[in-house]
Amino acid sequence: MSFSFTGAKKSREVVFSVLRDACIDGDLSVSEAVEAAKDIFARNAIHFYKISPANSVINSHSNLSQNLSGDLDIDVSLVRVMWVDGTGQHRCRAVPKKRFNDVVVKNGVGLGFAAMGFPSHMDGLAEGSGLTTVGETRLVPDLSTLRRIPWNKKDEMVLVDMCVKPGEAWEYCPRDVLRRASKILKDEFDLEMNAGFENEFILLKMLKGEGKEEWVPFDSSPYCSTSAFDAASPVLHEVVDSLHSLGIAVEQIHGEAAKGQFEVVLKYTICTKAADNLIFTREVVRAIARKHGMLATFIPKYALDDMGSGSHVHLSLWRNGQNVYMGSGTSSKHGISTLGREFMAGILQHLPSILAFIAPLPNSYDRLQPNTWSGAYLFWGNENKEAPLRASSPPGTLDGLATNFEMKSFDGSANPYLGLAAILAAGIDGLRRHLPLPEPVGKII
Repeated sequence: MSFSFTGAKKSREVVFSVLRDACIDGDLSVSEAVEAAKDIFARNAIHFYKISPANSVINSHSNLSQNLSGDLDIDVSLVRVMWVDGTGQHRCRAVPKKRFNDVVVKNGVGLGFAAMGFPSHMDGLAEGSGLTTVGETRLVPDLSTLRRIPWNKKDEMVLVDMCVKPGEAWEYCPRDVLRRASKILKDEFDLEMNAGFENEFILLKMLKGEGKEEWVPFDSSPYCSTSAFDAASPVLHEVVDSLHSLGIAVEQIHGEAAKGQFEVVLKYTICTKAADNLIFTREVVRAIARKHGMLATFIPKYALDDMGSGSHVHLSLWRNGQNVYMGSGTSSKHGISTLGREFMAGILQHLPSILAFIAPLPNSYDRLQPNTWSGAYLFWGNENKEAPLRASSPPGTLDGLATNFEMKSFDGSANPYLGLAAILAAGIDGLRRHLPLPEPVGKII
């Protein structure tokens, strides 16, 4: 019995050590390590000793998760407290891990109100912002978003809510704006909006010659080029692995039409989480590119004579786990339900105003041009790539039905919380007023 106990104890220590090192090295996430431990110990025990799995598996899962997380905390140096300002720029303050645990988790970090009034081109209060240099908000961490940074494993990052006091959000908090809009949709219509982003970006490399240095597109391969993917595969593989380590599901990644351009497609989820995932994705892409000696830019129109970069977003409405945007029975028209058509009608009617939130830069409108698949018009269409609102029928969908619609005008300079909130507000208006959706445009002459 003593030998069996000692052997079992030693085996647990060895497995724990291996899994811990794998997590620190970025080869496994904590959740993946927990699953591996379950497979190694719990399932073997069930098989060999004929024990009931009901409680033992759950408890070992919970304890191991806590042990791994706690042990990994020892190696964390700094926590980046991150927010996204009104212009879509990512900002952070870094605090030592101990202070984060002891102080920041409860009390947050102070930030002057004026910081949310900075324009994109300078760190100074924009005229007409309504904010002043007096007063500050508290950046309170949302611990559900706390993540180990894949490219710098000594640090963690966490997204924050902006509060005027504990439990009370500041009216300028972008994350809370989206939560409030989502709550209205839920309270009035018992609906939730799911979102999935397609993120286009351009990789730039340093070109040196004749005493000059210049950043130029990574390559000039055409759309979905295998050569482009091969050349950029070290970056792209690390991007995908990093996103997976953060719990973000990637559906596909491929070369796009502009020089040096690629796209990473994220799986849809509830819109509040989709916005968080988009922020983490931008962080990953930029950081991994830098790690490989390149730059990644999400600017809407990097070169005026080439295609632009968007953050197209696919949207759908859900109730009790069912997609109710998709048409069914007598309510279906163009493959879309009555709810879906009214929601889209509100967005289409308010699209010029929504653009201020989803395409906020002058450069955004260099991208929004005809014949660039960017949504430069004011209509909707079924599978029409030029439409700003495109009803989509992915492979596997029953013939004639649309499961979601895509907004192509959304770009990488937008604050995703404000952009999605603006879309929600417009869609809610369409539902409240039962707005009719115009007939789709099939082709452009």
